[in-house]
Amino acid sequence: MNYFELFGLPVQFQVDKAALRKRFFELSRESHPDYFAQAGADAQADVLERSAQLNKAFKTLGDDDERLRYVLQEKGLLLPDEKYALAPEFLMEMMELNEAVPEALGDETARAGLLRQLQTWKNDIYAPVANTLEHYQEGVTSEEELLQVKEYYYRKKYLQRLAGQLGQKL
Repeated sequence: MNYFELFGLPVQFQVDKAALRKRFFELSRESHPDYFAQAGADAQADVLERSAQLNKAFKTLGDDDERLRYVLQEKGLLLPDEKYALAPEFLMEMMELNEAVPEALGDETARAGLLRQLQTWKNDIYAPVANTLEHYQEGVTSEEELLQVKEYYYRKKYLQRLAGQLGQKL
């Protein structure tokens, strides 16, 4: 059972986090280990496993980046520890931004400028996949569109690493 099925949700890139949280608490009450304290060892082990899976699913679906990664993995388009090759021109641009990081750490104006550049890049890479991310439909969205989302995922991760070096989330 995948995480979306566990929560009774359609596979999607966007989720209603309040509804997800509400469903998580409902499911947690149903399978909380404390309710099975008097049950046999097998039942307790099953409940602990289900509780752990529920917690992991909630964490994954509740985080935008983790959910995106999870959907791509479920579709077989993203492999664990994959060494994805980004376009050389993108990498050259990122190399220039990366070289600016040490200077930006000591200069608040340079740091703010570099963060603005990273945010602009993030917005630019989001634009081509915005429709797919916001309106994904199982069986309707093409593999080509999903491959564009994969490219976005890896580019965004690169930008996030640079922002992290500057002590910011992107």
